[in-house]
Amino acid sequence: MNIIEIHPHLKARMKERGVSLKEIETTLKSGWLADDAKPGTYGKVYIFPYNKKWCGKIFEEKEVTVYYKFIGENPIILTVKARYGKFSKGDKQ
Repeated sequence: MNIIEIHPHLKARMKERGVSLKEIETTLKSGWLADDAKPGTYGKVYIFPYNKKWCGKIFEEKEVTVYYKFIGENPIILTVKARYGKFSKGDKQ
């Protein structure tokens, strides 16, 4: 999937949440389907090894969720979420 563009508002949310464009691309390519996407919207989830400090605490992993729609064959990214902790595929917190 080729990302057409990242809206400035989304770029700001990415920075706030600690998510990079590379992580979005990896999530879209290798992630599994998010089961909480709204009708007409798609979602993918991927867990990255992290082992870094975020907000003053060291976390082992980072879970990135990307929600998107399609224009033709290209995804339009709607939003991204990040959770920090220790996860297994399908974990919910």
